[in-house]
Amino acid sequence: MNLLLRSGWQTVNIGDIAHTPGLLTLLGQHLPEARITLWSNALDRGVREMLARHFPQLRFVSGDPGAPEVRAAIDEAHALLHGSGPGLVARAHVEAWRAITPKPWGVCGITVPPSAEPATPALGPELKALLESARFVYTRETLSLGHLKQAPVQGPPLDFFPDATFALQLSDDARASAFLRKHGLAEGGYLCVVPRLRVTPYHKIRPTNWTPEEIHRRETLNARHAEPDHAKLREAIIAWVRQTRRKVLLVPEMTYAVDIMAELLENPLPADVKPFVVRRPDYWITDEAASTYARAAAVLSCECHSPIIAAAVGTPGFYVHQPEDGIKGHMWTDVGLASNYFDIETAAPAHIAGRVLDCALRPDRERRRIADARARIAAIHQRLLAPLPRLLGLA
Repeated sequence: MNLLLRSGWQTVNIGDIAHTPGLLTLLGQHLPEARITLWSNALDRGVREMLARHFPQLRFVSGDPGAPEVRAAIDEAHALLHGSGPGLVARAHVEAWRAITPKPWGVCGITVPPSAEPATPALGPELKALLESARFVYTRETLSLGHLKQAPVQGPPLDFFPDATFALQLSDDARASAFLRKHGLAEGGYLCVVPRLRVTPYHKIRPTNWTPEEIHRRETLNARHAEPDHAKLREAIIAWVRQTRRKVLLVPEMTYAVDIMAELLENPLPADVKPFVVRRPDYWITDEAASTYARAAAVLSCECHSPIIAAAVGTPGFYVHQPEDGIKGHMWTDVGLASNYFDIETAAPAHIAGRVLDCALRPDRERRRIADARARIAAIHQRLLAPLPRLLGLA
C-alpha cells in the first residue's frame, strides 16, 4: 500500500510542524505495511532532517502538482491522505489530485468551522462538494464534526479524530538536556510558559496581501490585548515561583514570540521573581521542544499546540485560549481535559495559577489525568485508522 501524505503547513510554528510526525507515528503504528511518501512544501529550518532521523523509511516530495517528482508520487500512490491541521490547508492540491486521478483520498483531523476563522474558511458549497468526494472525513473537534453533519456533508463517514499532535513521539534529548543544564533547570521542576498575540503578525514573518488598513487593525487588536492577556500568565509565573521556589522557562511556539517574551512576560515581573525566570533566546523546532516539555513540571500556553505536545509526552499542559484562535480549543473538552482549558476572556488569574500549582502540589494526580486522556485519544485513533485500507478500497 503506497500512501501519499499531504502534510506540513509551515515551519514558523512548532505546532504546525508537529502535525506531520504525529500522523506519521499513527500510520506507522496502525498501518505498518504502508509505504508513506510525504508531500510537503515546508521542510526548512531543519524539519526535513528531523523527520528523516525519526522516520528513516519516509520518502519526500515537494512542489506543486505539476512538479515531476510530485506527479510521479501521485501516479505511484494508491491513495492520498490530507493530514491534521487548521482546515483543508492543501485544498488546491486535493483538487489537483482529483483532476489527475480517480484514486481515493481522505482527511485525518481538520477543523471546519461554522464561520470563517483567521486560518480557516467557512464551509461553502464548493468545499462541501469536495469533502463529499472523500472516502472519509475526520475532524479534530466535535464542533467541526457537528457542523459537517448539520450541513450536511453526505457520503463519506464523518468522525472525530483528535489532532495528530496528541500522538507525537519526537525527541532531541541531547539538545534539550544541554540547554537545561546550562540554565540550571532541574528535570521535573520547571514551568514552561508560551506567549501569544491575539492574531499572528504574519506581515512581519513573510509577504502577505494585507492592506495597510488590515495591518493597522491587527496591530491595534494585538496592542489592546497584549498586556491584559499576558498579565494572567504572569500571575501564574509569580505564584509558581513564590510558592514552589522553582524556575520558569519562557519559550516560543512561533518565531515571532522570541521578540515578545521579554516585554510581555519577563520585564514586568517583580524583582523577587525575575531571578527564577529563564528566557529562551531563539526559536527551536518540535523535537527539542518535545524533549524540553517532557522534562517540565507543566506547560502553560496561549498557543494551542505546546500544551498538546506536552500532553503527548506525558506532561500536564494548560491552554489559555484566545477567541481569535478559533474553535480548536474545544478539542480539550473533547478529549476529557476541560479542566486544563481556560477562556482568556473569563478565566480568573488565580484559577489559572491554582491549576498550574496543582502540578507541583499534586503531580501524580495531574499526570494521571494526562495519561487517561492519552489512552482515550489512542483508542479513538486506533478505531478510526484500523478500517482505513477498507475505506480507501485497498483491503
